[in-house]
Parts: sequence; C-alpha cells; structure tokens
Amino acid sequence: MFKLLIPLCVFLPSAALAASEEAKDPYMNALVKELDRSFSGLKNSEKTPLYYLGYELTASKYHYLSAKLGALDGDSAYAGNKLDIDLRVNSMELDNTHQVKGGMAWAGASQSQDLPVALEGDENALRARIWEYTDKAYKSAQESYTRVQMNKAVTAAEDDPSPDFSPAAPEKFYGTAAPQEPDLAAWRERLKAHTAKLGAHGFIYDSGFTLSYENENRYLVNSEGGRVKDGNNYITLSYYLTSRTTDGMDLSRGEYYNTDSFDKLPSAERVEADLARSIAELKALKEAPIVEPYSGPAILKARAAGVYFHEIIGHRLEGHRQKLEESGQTFAKKVGQKVTSDIITLYDDPNLREFKGIPLRGHYLYDDEGVRSRRASLVENGVLKGFLLSRSPVRGFPASNGHGRRSSGNPVVARMGNLLMKASVTSTYAELRNQLVEECKKQKKPFGLVFDDISGGFTNTDRGGAQAFKVLPLLVYKVYVDGRPDEAVRGVDIVGTPITSFAKIAAAADDDAVFNGTCGAESGWVPVSSVSPSVLITELEVEKSQKSQQKPPVLPPPLHDN
Repeated sequence: MFKLLIPLCVFLPSAALAASEEAKDPYMNALVKELDRSFSGLKNSEKTPLYYLGYELTASKYHYLSAKLGALDGDSAYAGNKLDIDLRVNSMELDNTHQVKGGMAWAGASQSQDLPVALEGDENALRARIWEYTDKAYKSAQESYTRVQMNKAVTAAEDDPSPDFSPAAPEKFYGTAAPQEPDLAAWRERLKAHTAKLGAHGFIYDSGFTLSYENENRYLVNSEGGRVKDGNNYITLSYYLTSRTTDGMDLSRGEYYNTDSFDKLPSAERVEADLARSIAELKALKEAPIVEPYSGPAILKARAAGVYFHEIIGHRLEGHRQKLEESGQTFAKKVGQKVTSDIITLYDDPNLREFKGIPLRGHYLYDDEGVRSRRASLVENGVLKGFLLSRSPVRGFPASNGHGRRSSGNPVVARMGNLLMKASVTSTYAELRNQLVEECKKQKKPFGLVFDDISGGFTNTDRGGAQAFKVLPLLVYKVYVDGRPDEAVRGVDIVGTPITSFAKIAAAADDDAVFNGTCGAESGWVPVSSVSPSVLITELEVEKSQKSQQKPPVLPPPLHDN
C-alpha cells in the first residue's frame, strides 16, 4: 500500500510529488551521494576495475503481540535499518561473484554481513557508515576475484558458460509503504479473549495467538543510474494448538491470516469459527490411527497443492540452479520438453497484489537488484518454457525477469514471488473426489489419501545428496472405495523426486486457494505466495514421519485435575 505525503492546498502531478519527497529524503540522498563518490573514486583504483556498485537499504519497523490462555506473554516493538552492498569487479563476463568449484558455491557473492546504519536519517551519519562498509566490501571483492581466477585455472570448464551478470535498464521509482497505526490496546484484548477459552480442552497441551506487523521500505541505488524506493506492509494473525499421542507423536493445528492492512484481517467471529474447527481436527488426529507407507492415488487440496508445487518444481526452476556445477540442474536442458500434464500451466507473477480479494504475500514491484518485477512463464500446457531469473543469466536466458531476491545480509539469487498453477480443464471438488475413488479402483487400492493441510517442506537440489523433496502434512484423510466415511490418519510425509512426481498430476478442481508463507533458501527468508486448485495425483508416495519418543504429560493441565 503506497502513500505519498500531500501538502494541503497544493495540487501537483503525482510524479512531481514523488520527486519532491525524494529530494528531501535523507536516506536516498546519503545513498546516492556516497555511491557516486565511491564509484568514481574506486572504479580504477586497482588493476582489476570496479564495474558495478549497488546499495540496498532496508528500513523496517516491527511490532509483535502474543497471548496464551487469556494473558499476554509477548509485546515488543523494534526498528532497524540494514545495508546490503553489491560490488562487482572486472567485467560482467567474469567477476568476483563467479562460482568457485570444489568449495563454496559463491566467492564473495555478497559483501553484506548484517550491516546496521543510523535510524534517525542523519545524512552525515549514514554516509560515514556506508563509506566504512564500502571500503571493506571493495577489498573483499578484490580478494574474491583473485580466488575466482585461481579456481578457473585448475578446474574443469563449466557446462553453462553464461556471464556472471547481465545488463538491466536503470529504474526510477519513488513510493512509500506508509506505516499503519492499529489500535494495539484493542488487539491485546482480542488476543486474550481468543486464547481464554482454550484452557477448557484438556487434550490441548499448548496453544497461543500471535499478531505480527512489519512495515518495510527498501531503497535501491546503483552505479547504472537506478534509483528506487518501494515497500510493503506484512501483517500476520495466527494461532496454534498442539497435543501429543500416547505413542509420542506431536500433533498440531492452526491457521495463518496474512494481509497488508489491518482492516483486511478476519473478524473475531470468523476466527472463532476457524478455531472451533481446528480444535475438532486436533481431537480427531489425537484419536486417529497411523497410516503405513503408501504409494497410490491422492488428492492435494488447494492450499496444500500450492505448497507442493512450491517444493517439487518451484525451487528447481530458480535460474542459478541451472548453472551451478554442484546443483542437480534437473530441468536445465528440458526447455521445450513436456514435463507434466497438458492441463498444467505454471507461472510466477510478483506484480499481483491479491487473488480473489486475498492479499498475496509474495507481491513486490521491484526485486532486490532494482529490476521491475514481471510475470515469468515457467510451464505452458505441460511444456517447460523458462526459469525464474535474477541478473545472473543462464543458457538461453540472458536477462533478468525481476526475480532476484534476498533478505538483508544475504546474496541475491533467483527466487519465487507469487507462484500460480492454472489448469485448462477443471471439475468441481466433488467430481475430483469421485475421480480419486475411480483411480483407486483401477489400481486395486482399498483407499486413497486426501491431504487437507500442509505445514511446509524442503527439497534438496544439490548433486551431493538425493535430489528429492519432502512435504510435511498436518491433516490427512483416508477415502475408502467401499463407501465408508473418510477417516483422519496421521504419521506420514510426502516424498518423491521432481521429474516423476510432476508427471503424475492427472486432474484439477475449480477451487483455487492461496497459501501465504515465508520461504528460506541461500538468499535468506523471503515472503512468498502460492495459488493452486486441488489436484489429483495418480501415484504419490508417503513415508513414516519423524516423531518424538516422549510420552504425553504425566499430569493433566492444571485446569483439568478432575
């Protein structure tokens, strides 16, 4: 949500207003002045020239509330400004960020190591810290480039000889994500009220509600002339409930409500209804049997399918993974080939602010290299079309599509924003469920599985280990072919390899839903979204999930002695 401060009784075009605000911004002024001074002074000061310098300053304000059983147990606020420096020497063809084979994947890909700068917007204080950090980054880049040269001299040539950096048009944009002013006193009371009732359930061993709010504005300037300021508000209301079975398996239910404005958070009545459903689901799970390892037909309901696509395919279509020598490069040479069902189209579009009225957490206007975000076509009608790209080009894709991302203190790499799966042929969910039963009969399986909720997952993309994925379900049901009622089961994780698993998608419903979350990878933790309908998979494998060896509590909760 962008807001420009407009003086009363002054009518100016929006571009003029933005220019006026930018001219008075001490952060932008300090960054631009020090960038110009540093680049002109350093570019030819050593034998290996400095050819690119970029600064990213992230100004963040946080507030966090949490409550348990009718009482607050957390109430904190924090503000912080962090600087990231991207400094490159030699040339776009070969620079200090080039992969070093046989060691770390990147030799000095980022000079950022948690670099705080002044909070108060004093231009002189800001420039002094920027100068200090730039000097260290410049020396580190020279050392890194020496290591790159030595490594190339003694190792085999890379399969993908693409340059280390690509040109990009310098962007000009100035917008502000205005901080919101919620009624925190009212929210404290609301969190306490939501949690006060949870002590009535003796099978709930731990529970809580949290409200977190971050206002973030990013400044991006570079030696090519890029000057960008933009930002977002990230607001999350969430709750969790946990229990444990007699065989030592920890169980959890919960909900996350992600938005960009407090007035878009759900009503207390809506949350109470969801909470009642989660309590019933947790009770059912506590009494549910363990399902044994299984391979057969399954449905991933819409939000769970969003997580599934994120893990099994999304990470493997990140551009840098197509040329890193230690990466599995699963799809690097499959562009133009059929990789899944004809009905599947997959793309990532960070420009989308919302989907059917639900704010998308993966929205941003400019990536962390100052490149305008745009839609990246990944799969069209089952055929692989392209990759998520930062300014690190790969074979056949010489330019960024605005997907270079990071959290402060990490190198930029290609990452997902808003990943959307669209199906050209759909049915109702009830019809999809009938197809599941028919597929089970065809395969002579007594039941299929429906994955209602998934917490997340992880995938290994390196050659050094099994290039497989694991997705962690929270709520799973057996659907019997003989017409018995669906049965909640527990104790399984989804596992598989991407090429085989992606090819097993057979049908989709018309019930698209949003999964909002935060994804961690080598460039840190970034907000992401996935949108998908429910999908039928003809063959999905599950294995036993990890469990604790601890018994349930020896004594009941204090309110349940009787």
